[in-house]
Amino acid sequence: YDDKTKEEVRQLINNEDNTELIDAFYRDLEFGTGGLRGVMGVGSNRMNIYTVGAATQGLSNYLKIAFASLPQIGVAIGYDCRHNSRIFAETAAGIFAANGFKVYIFEDLRPTPELSFAIRELGLQSGIILTASHNPKEYNGYKAYWDDGSQIVEPHDVNIIDEVLKVKVDDIKFNGPKENITIMGAEMDQKFLQKVVTVSLSPDSIKRQHDLKIVYTPIHGTGVKLIPMALAKMGFTNVIHVPEQDVVSGDFPTVISPNPEEPAAM
Repeated sequence: YDDKTKEEVRQLINNEDNTELIDAFYRDLEFGTGGLRGVMGVGSNRMNIYTVGAATQGLSNYLKIAFASLPQIGVAIGYDCRHNSRIFAETAAGIFAANGFKVYIFEDLRPTPELSFAIRELGLQSGIILTASHNPKEYNGYKAYWDDGSQIVEPHDVNIIDEVLKVKVDDIKFNGPKENITIMGAEMDQKFLQKVVTVSLSPDSIKRQHDLKIVYTPIHGTGVKLIPMALAKMGFTNVIHVPEQDVVSGDFPTVISPNPEEPAAM
């Protein structure tokens, strides 16, 4: 463990109130069928570079088994606006690279559907995205995807879980060669948006109703660029933004949690 982690653990140990220490270590953060999700911080029950690292190493180990016949395994990585999402994504990229994989990582935050698209577009075997969806700002998460661009399903889900549970900190291969990592940006965005346009159910209806009023908010998150671009590409001309919520921020300053199911968030 790095010195920063050790110091944070010492602070928890020295705190008279041991509630946080116990909660951080009383169990291992569980890697389930939906991946990881939890509060960020030090400890085995927290989202940090070591729990993310163990998940990535376990996934890597299983990919080597599942795609043993391939000369090169490829994975894609996306992430959202949350605190540490980029750090976790870059950590995972280094681990995948250290395992000999070809890694494609987005240059900045992107919505989850574009990760699924990139996996299929590039013919990759897997992908992950760092996001905690609608949870409060203290949370982060890690979701794994298969070669069809969908989230992991059986039997791969339980097999990956088994591999993750075997991983110890010393087993994690950090900091792989940078030449194994490729940055994705505007070119993939344009390919994705072009595909979005092709699945429109009724382009003629859009032409007739192009000035339909649409209010859009990303709630400080990943859709801030691509969804307005997609709507414009489709032909909608009257998209109304919520400027306060166009601000990309892991603090989600205008809401308690970025959950559109909560009326207050909208």
